[in-house]
Amino acid sequence: MFDPFRRLALVCTVLAAMAASGCASRPETGFLAAVAEAAPGATEHSILVATTRKRDDRPGTLFSGERAKPLDFAMVRLSVPATHKHGEIEWASSAPGNPQTDFVVRQAGYLDGDKAFLASLNAQLAFRPRGSRKVLLFIHGYNTMFAESLYRFGQVVHDAKAPAVPVLFTWASRGALTQYVYDTNSATAARDDLERTIRLIFDSKAEQVNILAHSMGNWVTVEALRQIKISGKTPPIGKLGPIVLAAPDIDIDVFKSQMRRFGKPKKPFFIVVSKDDKALATSRFIAGGQERLGADGDTTELAELGAVVIDMTDVKAMDSTNHGKFAQLAEIAPQLRRVLEHGVHKPHSPGSATHDAVTGSLEAIVAAPLAILGLPLKIITR
Repeated sequence: MFDPFRRLALVCTVLAAMAASGCASRPETGFLAAVAEAAPGATEHSILVATTRKRDDRPGTLFSGERAKPLDFAMVRLSVPATHKHGEIEWASSAPGNPQTDFVVRQAGYLDGDKAFLASLNAQLAFRPRGSRKVLLFIHGYNTMFAESLYRFGQVVHDAKAPAVPVLFTWASRGALTQYVYDTNSATAARDDLERTIRLIFDSKAEQVNILAHSMGNWVTVEALRQIKISGKTPPIGKLGPIVLAAPDIDIDVFKSQMRRFGKPKKPFFIVVSKDDKALATSRFIAGGQERLGADGDTTELAELGAVVIDMTDVKAMDSTNHGKFAQLAEIAPQLRRVLEHGVHKPHSPGSATHDAVTGSLEAIVAAPLAILGLPLKIITR
């Protein structure tokens, strides 16, 4: 007999175990206070922010986990220490941190509306030579405070040596394991604002727009893209670069219906999955046993829908929930990016895996993953 109280107790037990495995202290306040001095060897990155979060008056915080209207904007310049290790965020033990050893903010401020956001974006694009004027838009997942989304994106941008202008879209997650329903509703409520942000970026002088979403951020991302598709007012498809859905927390049947609306895309979605993702296992449990896209075992079916699947199940995670593996792709991003940009094609001749991997064959990358990429990836395509 179904017992809702027993199910709730089991969910709470799983969430408590996940919380215990995480860091003991989280950057709720003060970790975004500007640090005046620069550290020798540190690298700085300017990140544009579009958000549905409410502004937070507490010093060094910028935005809270509460929802706000209208869409708000900011610019943050953060510093990555010379001692940084790939895939990690060097969190300060106390705010605001030491730039010689920690991720810190060097400068931060709000932007006044769409025009200021677009002007700032175009100014950053103008610093790049023609042919390299790209944007990387990142949408974070569930249980994520603003500082966490900012620093995670900074880590990915830094490790990937991404030449693109980084833009963070951050929706109103409360950053608490027990706020799953609130976060789901916040992500859903942010669909229109993400669509607006995407359209703003396409209206900029960017030559290519790349999208990376993680966890529950994939729900709002795919919904916003679906809205754009059915609106009949689609941005120029020639500007669209790779769309990477990392550990997507989306009901697999919902995603299939979304993909039917898209049809076989001219440029495939890249879906990063891991069958041992504990966070998605918990999400599946909460959802009554419905499989989540990011932990789906039927990668062949996903490929048939027009996706390229990057299976990271065999990759050892740096986090205890196996939910943040996508961040480890950043280190090999230059090689992986070259492969994905060349598209998917068959090796020209058997036994030439190394040559084809360098020149862009996904099948060859699968054949020689350790030699070329350093991670035991499996890449599945139709």
